[in-house]
Amino acid sequence: QVQLVESGGGLVQAGGSLRLSCAASGSRFSSNSMAWYRQAPGKQRESVAVIGSGGSTNYADSVKGRFTISRDNAKNTMSLQMNSLKPEDTAVYYCWMKQLSVSYWGKGTLVTVSS
Repeated sequence: QVQLVESGGGLVQAGGSLRLSCAASGSRFSSNSMAWYRQAPGKQRESVAVIGSGGSTNYADSVKGRFTISRDNAKNTMSLQMNSLKPEDTAVYYCWMKQLSVSYWGKGTLVTVSS
């Protein structure tokens, strides 16, 4: 059974940094595309950053140059380093994985950026 567990969220002041982690179990981690999504209050869930099985990355325009997605296939983990955080980055951040055309989601971790 595939499980994704996020950690690392919290409260930070604008301009600060946070590092989110996603631990995956029960999957063929290294073969799968992974991503971070976020959902702010009253808004739709949106893609933040994607990393392919080969390590290629793609970012939403709103986070380019500030966020960095990475993966450690040996540890079955994915991370999101978030720098220069802004109040508009406040959201619940979700880990996503696609395996054999099936999408899996974590339960999310809350990031709150105060101004």
